Amino acid sequence: MQNTDKEKKIAAKEAVQLIKDGMIIGIGTGSTVNYFIEELGKKVASGLKVKGVSSSTKSSDLARSYGIEIMDDFEGTMDIDVDGADQVDGNGNLIKGGGGALLREKIVAFNSRRVCIIVDREKMAGDRFGSFPLPVEVTPYFASGTIKHIEKLGSHCKLRQNGNFVTDNGNLIADCEFGKISDPCILEKKIKSIPGVVEVGLFVNMTSEIIVGSENSAKFIKLK
Repeated sequence: MQNTDKEKKIAAKEAVQLIKDGMIIGIGTGSTVNYFIEELGKKVASGLKVKGVSSSTKSSDLARSYGIEIMDDFEGTMDIDVDGADQVDGNGNLIKGGGGALLREKIVAFNSRRVCIIVDREKMAGDRFGSFPLPVEVTPYFASGTIKHIEKLGSHCKLRQNGNFVTDNGNLIADCEFGKISDPCILEKKIKSIPGVVEVGLFVNMTSEIIVGSENSAKFIKLK
């Protein structure tokens, strides 16, 4: 197992310790979350009673394969949301959407009492925040025009897989290179003001805690 995979698994194992009997769990999307689902499945097999609300078809299918009950029409508040991130800045703000599930991930996070982000050390970007292209979900209708308006904010954008990547919501993903993002709150508002933008992969002031996996242990960063 590569070091990053080992770090992801360690972070995931620590996150599972936060799950208590009877919880409604938000389940994110991505390689680190896959480890969380695997570890949660082991707990469920041992008798833990939980229900999940997933942010993607892939995560739902994986969770169900491990015997985790996934609700498709839950309209309440999740006790905790466990998700990954592509990058984390020094204030706990996130870039997400590398897996293309950013809209549903943000909906799940917004409707959760607690948002726990699990990452390997490389994801802690610090001053590099923004070096990972920012995913923006856009409507297929007039997508090229929408992208031109995003680029006016100082980025270079391209449709993921030349427009052949389609989200679970039937939309497209524009990967936008802004370089260093020093004020994610303002940038998020500017991008979301553009008609045709469905959601932005900036998660600002949403994180409750971050679990950073290292080679042999995990570090907890409490934010709320």
